[in-house]
Amino acid sequence: MSPEQHRLILLDGGMGQELRRRSEHPATPLWSAQVMLDEPHLVTAVHRDFIAAGARVITTNNYTATPQRLARDGDPALFDALHAAALGAAHQAREQSGRAVRIAGCLPPLVASYHPEVVPDDATCRRDYRRLVEVQADGVDLFICETMTLTREALAATQAAVARALPVWVAFTVDDADGRRLRSGEPLAEAAQSVVAAGASAVLINCSVPEAVTTAMDELADLGVPFGGYANAFTSAADLTPGGTVDGLEARLDLDPAGYAAHACGWVERGATIVGGCCEVSPAHIAHLAERLSAQGYRLLPD
Repeated sequence: MSPEQHRLILLDGGMGQELRRRSEHPATPLWSAQVMLDEPHLVTAVHRDFIAAGARVITTNNYTATPQRLARDGDPALFDALHAAALGAAHQAREQSGRAVRIAGCLPPLVASYHPEVVPDDATCRRDYRRLVEVQADGVDLFICETMTLTREALAATQAAVARALPVWVAFTVDDADGRRLRSGEPLAEAAQSVVAAGASAVLINCSVPEAVTTAMDELADLGVPFGGYANAFTSAADLTPGGTVDGLEARLDLDPAGYAAHACGWVERGATIVGGCCEVSPAHIAHLAERLSAQGYRLLPD
């Protein structure tokens, strides 16, 4: 597809890592949600910087505010307050920017990223994803079920979100060595078909190395819905243990803004229409990607 025909949606980048760079406090297992308690102004500032860089979809900062993570690492009584603060920060940033930006509610893994073996049973997934949807639905324009490692996990999140009649995008995290498979080992193509049948209106790949995202693009091309990706810039995200902190992960030196944009532009060449960044992808990365895509003649939406 030529650039003149190809209209793109640009996502934001990695909120959690950007907050760690700006925060005066050490990382905790609650990760970015802890900043909502200690330094909420930073969350608004990061959202605003991603918008200024060119992002037109920003995701709420509630990735670690699940019932399971709060019970393990924090206080379950903070559930409503953390979500209200995350929604407030996103709305404030959009208002301050004056841009036509959509706010995506975040439906993350309930227990831990990258570890399908700790996903709760189906009944628990359905119950808690419904709870996450209900606390966010009135303040968002769409939902992103992100970093999904397992088909049944993704289906529970998708079904909970679809019930509120908002657009639902599902983002799977794939094996860094084989982008054709989820981290659970399940075939990506089959998992993607399952969530589309359940009502997902777009399928993405996130929080995997860029090379795996590139491989995954060909698995999504025939779904009949928009697809895309937003990679991380870690050497190995799978090294993060449940309840651990991101301080133990190492960033790749080759994925500066230009290096990352080269990968993302490759996804667009394969038909992706939704691109952005995940962990370690900063506003500078998104700005460079926006400039490069615009220079190639692609139309970034909304414009």
